[in-house]
Amino acid sequence: MTMGRALLVTGPEALLAERHVAARVRSARKQAPEADLHQVEASSVDAGTFAELTGGSLFASASIVVLNDVSGLDQSLFDLVAATAADPSEELCLVMTHPGGVKGKGLLDKLKKAKVETIEAPAIKTWELGKFVENEARHAKLRLEAGAAQALVDAIGNDPRAIAAAVVQLCDDLVDQTLTVEAVQTYFGGRAEVTSFAVADDVMAGRTGDALEKLRWALATGVAPVLVTSALANSLRGLGKYHDLRSSRLNDGEVARQIGVPPWKVKDLTRLSRSWSPRAIAQAVVAVAEADGAVKGMAADADFALEQMLLALDRARTAR
Repeated sequence: MTMGRALLVTGPEALLAERHVAARVRSARKQAPEADLHQVEASSVDAGTFAELTGGSLFASASIVVLNDVSGLDQSLFDLVAATAADPSEELCLVMTHPGGVKGKGLLDKLKKAKVETIEAPAIKTWELGKFVENEARHAKLRLEAGAAQALVDAIGNDPRAIAAAVVQLCDDLVDQTLTVEAVQTYFGGRAEVTSFAVADDVMAGRTGDALEKLRWALATGVAPVLVTSALANSLRGLGKYHDLRSSRLNDGEVARQIGVPPWKVKDLTRLSRSWSPRAIAQAVVAVAEADGAVKGMAADADFALEQMLLALDRARTAR
């Protein structure tokens, strides 16, 4: 039964949050086909609007209300929303989303105290994407050859939404067939060989010439510039954490857990740490941050900004 209940979906992974919301809305519609559906941004809601949304209408006694991003809800409404969520009418299905973080924590605390049903939509870690592909393929009834899941991640990048869309496309095209590594390379061509992670790996390893060549090819084949800065920021963050932990007596598994990388990645970080000093990492982080601002609109030529970033990282790595 979903009518007469409230649900909080919290976490930063938008794709998972949207799926949880859609599932609850489908269930409510099945129970009350005549219900009005209202989807609103919490930041635009006042007390009168909320009361109107959750109180039904002249044309439908039942309502399904999706209150998006309650982190933006006015604090003066916390008590009203929490009280409604704690004891919704039998004609109301209330769904709230929160992206995670501390903003709006006062409301989250009230909802928790009221024991409102909560579902998590956690961020999907980079090393979890292969398993994510396998789960998506299982639901889509798409068979995978060994290695195909990772090949798809390498081809598409770390955006779960793009990966999910690719699985749907492949499922439609490969009816009763198995997805192979070769098929991934056929469907996603240039992107399978040149991704933001490949660019990051090359420049971190000192292969700046190769990194520049791959960057130009990646941008020409549709890789978003922001994915390149994101991949490099992730690499530098992991290497910085490794520097902080390498003098500890932790085993590789514990080091990997604290950094947030798969265990096999620790060997790569050990190798890279010999070329990257903490000072070099700090300089590189600044360069990446500047490039990230550039590709998000602060510079007229994002491609040039990325090339300059790679050169800046090479100078930081080799400086003595």
